[in-house]
Amino acid sequence: MHQTTLAKPSTVRENWILVDATDVPVGRLATRVALALQGKSKPEYTPHIDTGDHVVIINADKAAVSGNKENAKVYRHHTLYPGGLKEIPYERMQERHPERIVELAVRRMMPKTKMGRKMFKKLHVYAGAEHPHVAQNPAASDLNVNKRSV
Repeated sequence: MHQTTLAKPSTVRENWILVDATDVPVGRLATRVALALQGKSKPEYTPHIDTGDHVVIINADKAAVSGNKENAKVYRHHTLYPGGLKEIPYERMQERHPERIVELAVRRMMPKTKMGRKMFKKLHVYAGAEHPHVAQNPAASDLNVNKRSV
């Protein structure tokens, strides 16, 4: 008879994954990254333990969007003051904070719990090809994301 093994915080190994976002649709990238951050792609996944990996995303400014999103997508947030709805078009967000587009997509796919916020802190997004995590020796992976043929 086989017994289910549950991960313990002392036995969890956190790997570092490097993902190049060049020509990858943002939504497809975000779903794969969210699964890696949660550890759902590992056989020792345990729901109440953080078994996820650290994910470093480079070239976030070159990530693709499909359809008419470049012209129509709008990022909204509220300042909690009356009339405080702020809207930022995709084009302006791409110019000023391209890494924030990927971060928001991944954050909104993570669990809205304490553990989800802890797992999200293991995401490192950079607009260019340079990143300061060379010492962690991240393994290059595409997380089985399809590149967009342009």
